[in-house]
Amino acid sequence: MSKNTGTVERTYLRLKEMAANYEFKPDSRLNESELSKRLDTSRTPLREALNRLVAEGFLTSRAGQGFFCRPLVPGHIMELYEARAAIECEAARLAALRADPAQIAELEQFLETSRPEYIPGTSPVELTRLDEEFHVRLTRLAGNAEMVRMLENMNARIHYVRLIDLKSLCEHSGADTVTTDPHRRILDAIKARDPEAARQEMAKHIERRLEAITDTVRAAFAELYTA
Repeated sequence: MSKNTGTVERTYLRLKEMAANYEFKPDSRLNESELSKRLDTSRTPLREALNRLVAEGFLTSRAGQGFFCRPLVPGHIMELYEARAAIECEAARLAALRADPAQIAELEQFLETSRPEYIPGTSPVELTRLDEEFHVRLTRLAGNAEMVRMLENMNARIHYVRLIDLKSLCEHSGADTVTTDPHRRILDAIKARDPEAARQEMAKHIERRLEAITDTVRAAFAELYTA
């Protein structure tokens, strides 16, 4: 890897993390000079990284105006959740048909290892990480690399909203609200080689939060502008 390629990749990864966590306020214009100094990089690799993030949906660009943080609106988040549901429901169905016993056992071990973390007091950041990892691991069982790639992109783009959603659940709901039970039901259907049951369990797991999207985005805005 050339020095320039390494610089672009490092800059890209840091900017992606910043964009995923809305360290740039929604719709705000990015100051390239300031970012160049902050990330200790020249304008060329910075521009390459910014354009890559535009292509991946983390930023937007406007002719003659520069780069902007992506908006945070319920309709857009809803579209991402719906796309995620479509991919993951099909992935669960395919996993029930394709996954070999060793792969299923590995995912089951991950689920059992992570289960003790789903208790009151665990950081929502950690719970979000564990949840995302389970879903990516499960999608890999479908044997479709494109599904995994698309899911990882969507996870990053809704990461902040999902974090706020989990934070709200942990603060305002009962202690048993955030559990691994939905994951267990999905995995049981995959183990039983029941593709339709696996699809249905995944749909219920994801879609249960769709009705709360507007409130969650409102809470995300409040978190961003009162922090």
